[in-house]
Amino acid sequence: MGVSPVRIRAGRLSPLPRWHRPPIDLRPDDAYAHCVRSSARPLPYAELHVASAFSFLQGASPPEDLIDQAVALELPALALTDVNGVYGAPRLHAAARKAGVRALIGAELVLADEPPLLPTGRRGPLGIVPLPAPAPPNPSPAADPDLPPDGARLTVLVESAAGYRNLCRMLTTAALGRPKGYARVTWDLLAEHAGGLRCLSGDGNGLVARELALGGPDAARRALERLTVRFGGRVHVELQRHRVREEEHRNRALVDLARKLRLPLVATNGVRYARSEDKPLHDILTSIRHHTTLDAAGALLGSHRERHLKSAAEMARLFADLPEAVTGAAELAERLDFTLADLGYRFPDYPLPPGETPSSFLRHITWNGARARFRPFTARSQAQIQKELDLIEKLHLEGYFLIVWDIIQFCHRENILAQGRGSAANSAVCYALSITAVDPVKMELLFERFLSEERGEWPDIDLDLPSGAPREKVIQYVYQRHGERGAAMTANVITYRDRSATREVAKAFGYSAEQVDKLAKQLGHFSYDGSRGEEKSLAAELTAAGFDPEEPRMQLFAREWPRIHNLPRHLGQHSGGMVIAAGRLDEVVPLEPAAMPGRVVVQWDKDDCADLGIIKVDLLGLGMLNALEEMVPTIRTHEGVQVDLAHLPPDDPKVYRMLQKADTVGVFQVESRAQMSSLPRNHPERFYDLVIQVGIIRPGPIAGNLASPYFERRNRRQPVTYAHPSLEPILKRTLGIPIFQEQLLRVAMVAAGFSGGEAEELRRAMGSKRSVERMQKIVERLRQGMTERGITGKPQDEIVQGITSFALYGFPESHAASFALIAYASAWLKAHHPTAFYLGLLNAWPMGFYHPSTLVKDAQRHGVEIRPVDVQLSGVRCHWEDREIPEGARDRRTGEVPPAGAIRLGFRFVRRLRRQSAAAIERERRIAPFASVDDLVRRTHLHAPEIAVLAEIGALAGFGLTRRAALWQVARTARPAGPLLDHLEDEEPSPLEEMTPAEETVADYTGAQLTLGPHPVSYYRSALAAKGITPAAELDGLPNGRRVRTAGSVIVRQRPGTAKGILFLTLEDETGMSQAIVAPDLLKEHRKLIVGSPGLVVEGVLQKKDGTCSVKGERFWSLKKLIEVPSHDWR
Repeated sequence: MGVSPVRIRAGRLSPLPRWHRPPIDLRPDDAYAHCVRSSARPLPYAELHVASAFSFLQGASPPEDLIDQAVALELPALALTDVNGVYGAPRLHAAARKAGVRALIGAELVLADEPPLLPTGRRGPLGIVPLPAPAPPNPSPAADPDLPPDGARLTVLVESAAGYRNLCRMLTTAALGRPKGYARVTWDLLAEHAGGLRCLSGDGNGLVARELALGGPDAARRALERLTVRFGGRVHVELQRHRVREEEHRNRALVDLARKLRLPLVATNGVRYARSEDKPLHDILTSIRHHTTLDAAGALLGSHRERHLKSAAEMARLFADLPEAVTGAAELAERLDFTLADLGYRFPDYPLPPGETPSSFLRHITWNGARARFRPFTARSQAQIQKELDLIEKLHLEGYFLIVWDIIQFCHRENILAQGRGSAANSAVCYALSITAVDPVKMELLFERFLSEERGEWPDIDLDLPSGAPREKVIQYVYQRHGERGAAMTANVITYRDRSATREVAKAFGYSAEQVDKLAKQLGHFSYDGSRGEEKSLAAELTAAGFDPEEPRMQLFAREWPRIHNLPRHLGQHSGGMVIAAGRLDEVVPLEPAAMPGRVVVQWDKDDCADLGIIKVDLLGLGMLNALEEMVPTIRTHEGVQVDLAHLPPDDPKVYRMLQKADTVGVFQVESRAQMSSLPRNHPERFYDLVIQVGIIRPGPIAGNLASPYFERRNRRQPVTYAHPSLEPILKRTLGIPIFQEQLLRVAMVAAGFSGGEAEELRRAMGSKRSVERMQKIVERLRQGMTERGITGKPQDEIVQGITSFALYGFPESHAASFALIAYASAWLKAHHPTAFYLGLLNAWPMGFYHPSTLVKDAQRHGVEIRPVDVQLSGVRCHWEDREIPEGARDRRTGEVPPAGAIRLGFRFVRRLRRQSAAAIERERRIAPFASVDDLVRRTHLHAPEIAVLAEIGALAGFGLTRRAALWQVARTARPAGPLLDHLEDEEPSPLEEMTPAEETVADYTGAQLTLGPHPVSYYRSALAAKGITPAAELDGLPNGRRVRTAGSVIVRQRPGTAKGILFLTLEDETGMSQAIVAPDLLKEHRKLIVGSPGLVVEGVLQKKDGTCSVKGERFWSLKKLIEVPSHDWR
């Protein structure tokens, strides 16, 4: 980091980074003195050049902070001019609307690089001959460090709705067709879209300032004239004063040019942060952006901290000699007659058949679908559909439902599984249109949770689709249907979190790579752990990482590190949200290329779009649908059984027995450790029990301490009570415990008198990633309403705790019901068609909770035959093979007939085997079987490491070779040809000893991360038994409270945010799985051992309750040299 300067403070020397030196106190000389004289009278002013944190590392303050400061400074208006975008405009608009400030819109455009504007040359025989370019002078020390290497900046402000449309289209065109993050505006593009926009000449980065620096006043004049040609009389000469002497040279020249060209002056402060104390944070962001340290950044950081919001009085003092520049800003702000309240978004119309209206056609397809879907089609169902259709028509939403129905119809035509989830499952119309799969009338779901007149916003329909190619096919259909500039994905604003913030800030402070790693490891979960109730001191954590928190540089780190949290880092893509518009979406919001080819993304996230009334349809990828999509046709083809997932037997005893035993590895939504631990306590016996199971193991209910009381009541150990008698109708089905969002909304309306609008605000707070802050504002109103209705004390606290806990994430009942349908379908398939079930899971992986190594062992425990990878039989994917089952055969474990068929593992699980190599083996073998190892290598061009790993895992057994013999043949094949080796026989026998079973298991995990042979722990069984270690399968037979030892490969490590620091372990041995619990203090003491060991011996007390079984760990040992089994950690 070099030698730091020192300053004397409190009698000691304190080294400080160079960047932290106080700014030089510039005493105004005669040339600068006029800038600081007091103004005789206050002048009106509005700040028209502001970059927020949504300029991505070029601004340091969120839009909300800027508005707060504008209110404090009594500024009437503020224009957000983020770089190449309007990313922060919705948040500025929302904050400004509440604060009574006018939120104006603009952007700081990065121009495509062009040579300096030179004067026209002398006329020669071939026409005009340009004069040679003057040599560029030294860069002005007053120039802003944010100048990009390939273009100057130009600030534009939106004057009208037409100007906003032009800005969006210009930004879209500037971004599309270029690498992500490198949008550039050409002069032709500027000319095409200048209408309705006002132009500021810019600051030190601006076009005019650049021309002035490179070519003098004449070049600057030509630049202004060029802008005037494009913008007419809508060009304003921008002046800024940051108490830098050199800046005044530019200002004098600009004032002179403005008067000669009769252009108005506008004063701005080129704001990059809300308050002067935010300058250090801006310096850090600048260093991050330039990939340098604060010590090395030098002039990039600037020599002052003046680029903050200033009051009208401050600006008037700065521009006492040019009051027209200050009033010019206020006058221009008054002319800017557009805000996002005038957005004018419109959802597209559906192309109707001749003679139909949107209403008539929606009614037609809804009633037709209802007669087929509702079984029976009762009067109650008919009345509900009629009620919904009337409201949809009243709110003019027919087109929205028709377009979502159109997407579903496309999925049906293409045989793509699709199912609506979320609040859409509350709608009978959605069910009739086959958008959703839950009968909301039978389930008694609340339609108003999905759509009501009072909500005043569009409904939200989420569609689950198979991940990967099927989902991409649907997304491309939407693009094709609505045009490449009529549809786009919503953005996901990636913000700084603990780990990323630590790494970036530590690098900026100049810490070494090793120090950065230590800090990131120690602080990587700081905020997350704090949100779980763990009391953590930043100073203590820094000390634990080996740093002195009193060291001055570390003090600065500790002060600034928390401030970067939640600031935008870059723009990503939402997992599935798509927005579409009537006409051009790029006239509503700018579009830019997504990281994935063939995709474009809007500049706003889903919450921004919702706040502005822009419709979103979520097309979400769900791995289980990929698996189901393969399971059903596999069963039809190989077992001759037609499975209809929509009409499975509803209360299958075999399915519920399996769920009650928590035999749910691979079963959608109920396979996690927490779900498996609670399933025996819930003891599901009917479908609604499964709905509750899906909904209750969520952060919201668990943080609200709702799960355990529910299970106690279900097992009749606690009476069913209600915090207030008025809540019984709402909570009766869930035994007095609020589990679903709909219940909490109705509780707020009944117990606290919330209006429909207030309940809607509560709903949005529950579903928003910014919900914690929203929920805090709602709690006061909640308590006030309950107090007015006589609900006080403990009942009030219980209701508040239940409602606020859902800010940590909880399910709507309809969403839980939709997922429960998929959970039931996957459980039914596991119970009745296990071979097809595991085949679908293996081919759909990665998905779900467990690695294929665990899935394979679970399949084997269920009697499914898994066959190894074989170059003569395997494909890239796993596939079904026929299996002969002797008459009368019974599975030893279950006593049932063994499952039909077998699974042949595919090459996709072989490590170090390239995808193209796996495809080549499959392709060549279809032409003709391989005759030998030489033939395989010659026809597929496998690399030496690839053929070696195939030999190691036994995939060359089809040639009649053992693993070691195959390795010998591979080595022989790889030997160079020549006369010296001519005497060696082609089929020379291997002199190597054969692998032992343990060596084969090691090779399996090394080459494929799974084994079909003995579980690694089985090789230790004799030694483990001698030490009194109990196999997993025998724990259930021991009494509660018994002190035990158990052991296994660690396949799950989980520390949920709601668990108060407790770590949950899942151990696997050759007999099954066991659960262990590690208290926070023991985890801290033994963290290295518990986290770093592939296998563990756990000693503790056996805890058994309602069919659950776990070991409360007290002592831990590593199973040394155990083969590492892939684990699911921390997620």
